Amino acid sequence: MSLQGKTAIITGSNSGIGLGIAHEMAKAGASVVINSFTDSDEDHALAKSIAEEHGVEARYIKADMSKPDECRALVETAGACDILINNAGIQHVAPIDQFPAEKWDAIIAINLSSAFHTTAAALPKMRAAGWGRIVNIASAHGLTASPYKSAYIAAKHGIVGLTKTAALETAEEPITANAICPGYVLTPLVEAQIPDTMKEYDMDRETVIKEVMLKRQPSKEFATVEQLGGTAVFLCSDAAAQITGTTISVDGGWTAL
Repeated sequence: MSLQGKTAIITGSNSGIGLGIAHEMAKAGASVVINSFTDSDEDHALAKSIAEEHGVEARYIKADMSKPDECRALVETAGACDILINNAGIQHVAPIDQFPAEKWDAIIAINLSSAFHTTAAALPKMRAAGWGRIVNIASAHGLTASPYKSAYIAAKHGIVGLTKTAALETAEEPITANAICPGYVLTPLVEAQIPDTMKEYDMDRETVIKEVMLKRQPSKEFATVEQLGGTAVFLCSDAAAQITGTTISVDGGWTAL
């Protein structure tokens, strides 16, 4: 499908899932705005490479998703926002009684509150344009739980709830809001963890992936950033115009258990 004439803002998108989604949006013809909290030459070079590879306009805009004003300023600076992909996120693992309060606050701010602020800024632009798509990157942990990830799981459950509320508030408009719930995704960050995990468990690569990293993912295969990007593009298509307020799991069967 074609997203020509549309502008997509993807938060937390200078690497991993966000960058993969940005490429798929650009491949479909959308102008893209990628984002992170840094402002390096490499960040701007990424936008340039997307533009050159896909023949679209691409920009990098710095904004710290832990800061409400910067979340809203990202949307305002972009100018147009037909498609909003809330992807920014961080993680910390610890038991609840040992979980640092500052880590809880940061995870809730970046993984949940940022999506509220960007959505609040984007909706007037979507209404003015007469069309809009909100795609929130939640997680299998937005639908189920694991120990030691209290803040992340609380935030991702919150993202699912925020998505449903946004969908109901826009249900009679040509605007949709949905959440994608990935399981384990093969990103550069995950790839880098494999050698150390092999050493820790004294296993070969294939075994450590299937028996340790993907223990809860029945397919025993990672999802890819291209698959997540393709799912996001589909949710922006005319075929998905009546899909709103729901979650789509890209988790190899994790949440079917």
